[in-house]
Amino acid sequence: MEHLLRPLIVFGGSVLLTLALGWAVDLVLRRADGRHPETPLWGLLRRCRLPLQVLLLTATLRSTYRQTRWAVVETYQGAIGQVLTLVLIAAGAWLVVRIASAAVESAYARYASSTRDPARLRRVRTQVTLIMRIVTAVVIVVAVAAILMTFSDLRSIGASLLASAGIIGIVAGVAAQSTLGNLFAGFQIAFGDMVRIGDTVVVDGEWGVVEEVTLTFLAVRTWDERRITMPVSYFTGKPFENWSRGGAQLTGTVLFQLAHTAPLPLMRERLHEILLDCPAWDGRSWSLAVTDTNATAMEVRAVVTAKDADDLWTARCAVRERMIAWLVAHHPYALPGTAAEAPAPELPGPRDEPPRTASAADRADGADRD
Repeated sequence: MEHLLRPLIVFGGSVLLTLALGWAVDLVLRRADGRHPETPLWGLLRRCRLPLQVLLLTATLRSTYRQTRWAVVETYQGAIGQVLTLVLIAAGAWLVVRIASAAVESAYARYASSTRDPARLRRVRTQVTLIMRIVTAVVIVVAVAAILMTFSDLRSIGASLLASAGIIGIVAGVAAQSTLGNLFAGFQIAFGDMVRIGDTVVVDGEWGVVEEVTLTFLAVRTWDERRITMPVSYFTGKPFENWSRGGAQLTGTVLFQLAHTAPLPLMRERLHEILLDCPAWDGRSWSLAVTDTNATAMEVRAVVTAKDADDLWTARCAVRERMIAWLVAHHPYALPGTAAEAPAPELPGPRDEPPRTASAADRADGADRD
């Protein structure tokens, strides 16, 4: 009877103790979350319940498994203890990563709720993402090192490895030069505010939005939903365009190649009408001017503004499409290809006086002269 009762007490007691402690911790966090809804930390910490229970169960079994007094346990006591130690280290690393993730996400959420500047939010989001990746990498490295140190054979081998650490360090540095360069470039991007998640950039002639930033690479989502993956060292060693730097508002141009007879005053009026009817225009500024000319045509530039790159693209396309359609329908002579086919009518300028109507006395004088 004791042969069965003792293992049941050990394993059953360990499981019940783990479940009870996990439930108690979750209850405390739930109440703290209800009392402080402005702080998301307590709700995020509830995600640590599973690794906490694994850690508690492993620690309890690691301390009490010898009390079962089973023949199998006594025979393989060293191996069982080694396995439980490895699980304990892994569960501890898992719990530390979850706690760090909850703390970082809580800090970012509180900052985002109190800041309305999109540029600052993108900067903090990029830094938070890279900090979390660094913390995860450090915890994993420490956990792997702790696991390896539990093996006596590896500890003895470690002495000889430390003796040749200088040569190994030189070889590893030369072999991983590119990787280390990307790693330090990732730190420079995160804390140098060069490029952030959500920024609109132009790299290698491709326009897109920064979607992901890691310690080694950066992903850009292009306008046609493609993903360009580039090493972060590219952004520290080569010039690139960042349209979100200094604010998301942008100014764009639309160029027209027109005949010299194009009605510029009427085009300005039409451009203003088009922009007033275009939701993508932010209303800050607009203009239309002749920027170049040659023997056969002139270049007319329309300037429009928008709150971000997407709206600027939409506004430019709308101006280009509707202006050309208006010229084709009402002023075909303004188009270079039709200048010889349709003569330009005489149109008064915006400040020209209308032609004077002849009076009755003038008509009488003309009749007498005839």
